[in-house]
Amino acid sequence: MSKPDRLLVDIAATVESEHSNQMPLTVVVPGAVITGRLAPESLWRERVAEVLQASDHLKPFSSLFATTGSATDRAEPPTHLHLHLARILQGSYALPHTGGMYRIAIEDISSWTVGDLSYSDQ
Repeated sequence: MSKPDRLLVDIAATVESEHSNQMPLTVVVPGAVITGRLAPESLWRERVAEVLQASDHLKPFSSLFATTGSATDRAEPPTHLHLHLARILQGSYALPHTGGMYRIAIEDISSWTVGDLSYSDQ
């Protein structure tokens, strides 16, 4: 979207201000449909930092994500969505099966819906 959807920006801002990670959302971006739960940026960064810290090879990158501060702390509207337990839907499969952590530019979203889409593994 060349001009981000104001409702989607407002949803992201509410997630940030409430520090809630219960809002399920599915978005369409070029080449992918991604479904998961919105998380505040600070919680998303914390979780990514924990995962990187646990890796011998990726540990040096964890400090980049441990940086605090979010769009609401800066009094600016959110520019990205932060999804956890997220999966890329591809046909009847979802990748990764267990869910991952995705950061998506709001301006790249062409459509969206509230809800976490299911998939069939049959």
